[in-house]
Amino acid sequence: MKTLQGRLKRHKIIRKKVSGTKIRPRLSVFRSSKDIYVQIIDDDKSETIIGMSTKVIKNGKDKTEKSYNLGVEFGKIALSKGIKSVVFDRGGYRFHGRVKSFSDGAKKSGLIF
Repeated sequence: MKTLQGRLKRHKIIRKKVSGTKIRPRLSVFRSSKDIYVQIIDDDKSETIIGMSTKVIKNGKDKTEKSYNLGVEFGKIALSKGIKSVVFDRGGYRFHGRVKSFSDGAKKSGLIF
């Protein structure tokens, strides 16, 4: 099931279990063929608190390194806004490659999953 329908089905299963609150918002990941998009969402209010993508990251040799750098920068911004811990929503993607690289960068900056 490596198709779009398979990913959406996995994402639906994940979203049944994962929900963000004001105290512990949801960190959502979307991966396209070129970039990775992340946002912190408060599901109680249905609003996005922070959103970023690798389009704003200039340093990095490849997509995986840019994802790691995005995680570091995103974590710093989240901590500056007072968000210390989040619930990680991988969006139906495998926890591998760019998704894992982003996660490692965010954890390194001090964000708790």
